[in-house]
Amino acid sequence: MVRTYWLISYAYFLTISVLYVASLVIFGSVIGLKYFRLNTYSIQFVFYFIYLNLQIALSFLVSSIFSKVKTVTVVAYIIVYGSGLLGSFLFQKMLETQSFPEEWIVALELYPGFSLYRGLYEFSQYASRGSGMKWQDISDSGMGEVLCIMSIEWFLALIIAFYIDQVFSSGKHPFFFLNPSKKSSSIPSKPTVQRMDSKKVSIDMGKIDVSQEREKVQQLRNEGSAGHAILCDNLKKVYPGRDGNPPKMAVRGLYLDVPSGECFGMLGPNGAGKTSFISMMTGLLKPSSGTALVQGLDICKDMNKVYTSMGVCPQHDLLWETLTGREHLLFYGRLKNFKGSALTHAVEESLKSVSLFDGGVGDKPAGNYSGGMKRRLSVAISLIGNPKVVYLDEPSTGLDPASRKNLWDVIQRAKQNTAIILTTHSMEEAEFLCDRLGIFVDGALQCIGNSKELKSRYGGSYVFTMTTSSEHEEDVERLVSTVSPNAKKVYHLAGTQKFELPKNEVRIAEVFRAVEKAKSNFTVFAWGLADTTLEDVFIKVAKSAQAFISLS
Repeated sequence: MVRTYWLISYAYFLTISVLYVASLVIFGSVIGLKYFRLNTYSIQFVFYFIYLNLQIALSFLVSSIFSKVKTVTVVAYIIVYGSGLLGSFLFQKMLETQSFPEEWIVALELYPGFSLYRGLYEFSQYASRGSGMKWQDISDSGMGEVLCIMSIEWFLALIIAFYIDQVFSSGKHPFFFLNPSKKSSSIPSKPTVQRMDSKKVSIDMGKIDVSQEREKVQQLRNEGSAGHAILCDNLKKVYPGRDGNPPKMAVRGLYLDVPSGECFGMLGPNGAGKTSFISMMTGLLKPSSGTALVQGLDICKDMNKVYTSMGVCPQHDLLWETLTGREHLLFYGRLKNFKGSALTHAVEESLKSVSLFDGGVGDKPAGNYSGGMKRRLSVAISLIGNPKVVYLDEPSTGLDPASRKNLWDVIQRAKQNTAIILTTHSMEEAEFLCDRLGIFVDGALQCIGNSKELKSRYGGSYVFTMTTSSEHEEDVERLVSTVSPNAKKVYHLAGTQKFELPKNEVRIAEVFRAVEKAKSNFTVFAWGLADTTLEDVFIKVAKSAQAFISLS
């Protein structure tokens, strides 16, 4: 897919450039400029064509080196204007100085800007003589060496740009070209045994479910099973320290197995490392160590193949403001090899599923969409083409309740033959969509299981809340102690108290009878008895993990 993107981009920019130069030559010839009319058109075509290809290849190279558009823009302006000034005030004087060594001229022409200037200079010199440049003049002028230099640099720039993109963007080994025929094995290699200190072992032993997940992943790797959609094996990401700050470990040795047909929910506070994990799985970041398998393909070696079976809804919408919703889906549908009526049908079904079909909304530019409409379009893009693996990074952010429920139904239908990893801050969304949940704190999974298992394991208590006047707070405490001797007060503010009552020593009927009896002794403004919610579990696990990290 990356090669296809390169080819399409190259063809697009080359076509635009050729049309621009052709228009310039035609217009110059029509108005009678000797520079264009006297010089042989075929020589002009060859010179401009080679330089245009060199310019595009250099642009590809620069885009592979720099990551920020603003930086590239500044550098490009400096190069363009600097080349023009140096060519006019320095290089031209060197060309016109008979005593200046020819070897130095050739060396300076290795810089593409001076090659262009030399070619234009030769055209202007021959045109001023009244004869113009002919093919027999190539060897006598400097045009021959200029064409050779630019042709060589054209191919070198393309090769270097491709190499940098493969190594730094696709994560391949620096010497990948030495073994180009090696294909990814369907049986993953056995994971390397890494030494873990006693502190890490003691932490993991306290998380039985996390330890079981790690053992399952290691067993699958040892057995060479490639049937599971997503398999993370000791995946780590460390950001280097800057400005005196220590390195930041965003993902701490993640082990995770997600089979096809399962939606795995990743819960965690902001900054826990969820987006860094998804960025590694989608190829935006290279893992610091460890790896992950997607449909049996290693994300460190075969990311280009992984892209063909993957869908992504990023945390922030990545849309073209001038393209309509339908055009977005047509574009991504073609990338998934949909054609003809199948593509049209898939696009219409996608628009209908996210409520962007009626009223011609799908045919309006995405720049006119509201935040919720953009979010729905991003989800539709991630699901088009029936991908085998989908990553949804907070997909329902900014949606109204009706649109959110509709979106949940779409994701429920899509997960039948797809492995989905979903991050969210909505506990309701997690319970509705996810078959399993993992609470992620400080780059590590603290627990794994379905909603009922987590509530049972971390929330084996009822939450009793009562609001009275301040002078009756002690009466409420005595009431709770009679119902549950091991009750624990977890909240107290202005007469409102909240207690956790262990389920194994509480009968709901007794709580109701005790409250009715208490109402006859003092005024009760409000009271309630609730089972532990997933939000309570999340807060409890997150706080416990953060407290442990701060102590360690």
